[in-house]
Amino acid sequence: MKRLLSFIFILLFISFNAQTIYSKAYGSPKGVPVIFIHGGPSGNATLFEGTTAQKLADKGFYVIVYDRRGEGRSRDDNASMTFKESFEDLNSIYKTYDLRKANIIAHSFGGIIGTLFTQSFPEKVSSLTLAGALFSQQETYDHILKEAKEKFKNDPSKLKEISEIESLSKNSADYRKRCYNIAGDMKFFTMPFPTPESQKLRSEYEAGEFYAANFRNPESPLKFYKNESRNNIDNTSVLKEIRKRGIPIFAVYGKDDGIFSKKQLNDMKNIAGKKHFRLIDNCSHYLFVDQQQEFLDFISSQMK
Repeated sequence: MKRLLSFIFILLFISFNAQTIYSKAYGSPKGVPVIFIHGGPSGNATLFEGTTAQKLADKGFYVIVYDRRGEGRSRDDNASMTFKESFEDLNSIYKTYDLRKANIIAHSFGGIIGTLFTQSFPEKVSSLTLAGALFSQQETYDHILKEAKEKFKNDPSKLKEISEIESLSKNSADYRKRCYNIAGDMKFFTMPFPTPESQKLRSEYEAGEFYAANFRNPESPLKFYKNESRNNIDNTSVLKEIRKRGIPIFAVYGKDDGIFSKKQLNDMKNIAGKKHFRLIDNCSHYLFVDQQQEFLDFISSQMK
């Protein structure tokens, strides 16, 4: 009897502590497999899922979205927020959907994860698409602060704030957060001239179920910078290595995504190759909402 009770207790413990990664597939399993990696740390896939996943599936793709462990709908207070853990999550997606290889679309910080995953598991990646994705992080932060100094050159309080940011450790969560906060102040993430289509997508998303599930975990960045030794990464050489291995790299960026310098965008064009690179006008960081049709056309034309 004691053995039975112990066995039941163990089962209950495993069940209670088992990690469930939120994921959902759109389209037919016979379609071209695509896995979307969201940004962060503290992000989730709700915006892409609520606006674009089904439309991409309608073009013949088998689109899989998921929230990383400890983020969004994959709540886990014990998540460590490391790259190793992110790779485990991704590998679990391959297993769940019985995928041998897949095309990866990686957005924002997801670009770091997607790039490092491709380097570690090249046999599992058919292609890597960087969509408004980070790749040389310090260059991004330096660019943001340089632009801020120019924009706020007549604002002593802002210049003081910029100086305070520059004094922080460049490998800290606070440095990253404050760089992006000031980028937000300069509207670097905002579409310059919203179109009726983009406004409709935004309003429908904000009125729907996915926005209601837009959970943000403020502990994620803190855990990441505490537990992950690799931060403030420059993946330029890694991307060149991936391309040499014969894995296609596609890159699509918003022309008005203010967190990237012209040099960075030109570097990315050289890495991916001119035919695999697209710079979209009147488009910022969330390009699959700002200019959804151009985004979908680019993905469809490149992957097929």
